[in-house]
Amino acid sequence: MKKQAQVSGALKTVGLSALLATIVFPFLLLLLNSFKPNQQITSEPLALPDSFNLDNYRNAFDKMSFVSAFSNSLIVTIVSVAVIGLLAAMTAHYFVRNAGKVNQYTFFLMVASMIIPFQAIMIPLVKIYGTIGMLDSKWALIYMYAGFGTPLAVFIYHGFVKSIPAELEEAALIDGCTRMQTFFRIVLPVLTPTTATIGILNVLWIWNDFLLPSLVLVQPEERTLPLSTFYFFGTYAVDYGPLMASLILTVLPILVVYLFAQKYIIQGVMQGSIK
Repeated sequence: MKKQAQVSGALKTVGLSALLATIVFPFLLLLLNSFKPNQQITSEPLALPDSFNLDNYRNAFDKMSFVSAFSNSLIVTIVSVAVIGLLAAMTAHYFVRNAGKVNQYTFFLMVASMIIPFQAIMIPLVKIYGTIGMLDSKWALIYMYAGFGTPLAVFIYHGFVKSIPAELEEAALIDGCTRMQTFFRIVLPVLTPTTATIGILNVLWIWNDFLLPSLVLVQPEERTLPLSTFYFFGTYAVDYGPLMASLILTVLPILVVYLFAQKYIIQGVMQGSIK
């Protein structure tokens, strides 16, 4: 039995190592090619770079207007995540504590909206909002992210709010708190693990999203980081070196955030499974 356990453990280690290599290899290949000139990238994509110079990164930093694009991505991501989290928590709390027929149907409609693919509505979306002049602004983009991200967040919050005893809120009301104070001082702190999980998942989605910003943002000064990588695509050629460097610059901030925040995702998922 002991030998079988050792063999089983070794097979699991080999399998997980192979899976890790499969996941890490594309990023490693991107990183290595970001230090090569275009000729070496096209002729020897799997080879090590001759020298680790930063010319591609300097070119990418200047051409993609990294500071401006980073600021736009940061504003859009932070504001969108904050709005989604606050609105979803309040909506889910209202649905749970006021479980009437109308609220139940509204909740089911919000959940049902998640099955509609974005590609099915993107053309009417652009046409309608373009007609009323709500395109080409990061604030319009934030508004759309709030609309698309809130249903899933409400669905996740809804299950957690149901696990909070109503007596806890009633005690706060008896002590003199208003309903708004009860929500922000009692309910919202209890939802912290869920809020962290929803926030991190939305950060990963919004920061890396390309399709919706490409439909909404037109002016170069409004572009986010994923859109700025298009500066290296020409009509007949692609500037591969700076393009690889720009992708690393785009992915690196969110990768660092994820590495530090992944424990909150696991904590939120585990707490949800227990409840």
